[in-house]
Amino acid sequence: MKFFSLIAFLLVLAGCASGPRLDTSHPSVNHDNRIQFVVLHYTSASLERSLALLTHGEVSAHYLIGDDKSATVYKLVDEGRRAWHAGDSEWDGRTWLNSSSIGIEIVNPGFVDTPTGRLWYPYSEAQVQALIALLKDISQRNGINPRNIIGHSDIAPMRKLDPGPLFPWKRLAQAGVGIWPDEQAVIRQQAVFAAQVPNASWFQAELARFGYPTPRTGEWDVATHHVLAAFQMRFRPTRFDGMPDAQSAAILQVLNQTK
Repeated sequence: MKFFSLIAFLLVLAGCASGPRLDTSHPSVNHDNRIQFVVLHYTSASLERSLALLTHGEVSAHYLIGDDKSATVYKLVDEGRRAWHAGDSEWDGRTWLNSSSIGIEIVNPGFVDTPTGRLWYPYSEAQVQALIALLKDISQRNGINPRNIIGHSDIAPMRKLDPGPLFPWKRLAQAGVGIWPDEQAVIRQQAVFAAQVPNASWFQAELARFGYPTPRTGEWDVATHHVLAAFQMRFRPTRFDGMPDAQSAAILQVLNQTK
């Protein structure tokens, strides 16, 4: 009797060790990719320093594009893992974008302040070509909407400027991995807004509709100026002072009409 009780006990233990039976015959159709966004950055550091910071510092990114002649692409974090590149961030109602994005850093000094003003560093043609190829690959594999390829300054306009006013957003759009407004539509809409530039409430509502984390105070507060400046730096980089004008309003409306 004791022998049979021992056998029964061992069988129970064996069942517990193997866990419950897993049935995979009812897959749900209600899901999407964890990766919804790609966030673009510049490093503000040399290649050697960037690699050190992104592999042994307190930040990381999935990819780093070097500034060597061939613009080597370094894979630093597996896409299935969360890299620490976005920080306190928000876009289109989603916050803390580390959990839903791929981060790409590009070796670029950013800018230098001189007695005659701030000078921004351009990106090399090799870097642009490498970035476009990488974005096409990432977008195809993850189903990324071109609207969701964004800059660090878009998701954190109060504290970030990268990838800066010399970043080739228009080139990305032409390659199908970004967006750019229809320039003729902007000209037509700018003529309409020339008679009366929209007020703060309009800009706040339209910037939020586009995706920016925007206050809804109805006032031209500091945060709203920062958000508008981030938008201008991306789509009207010749002047990004955060001041409202007919051209900025036109670009914003045209972009939102095609959303």
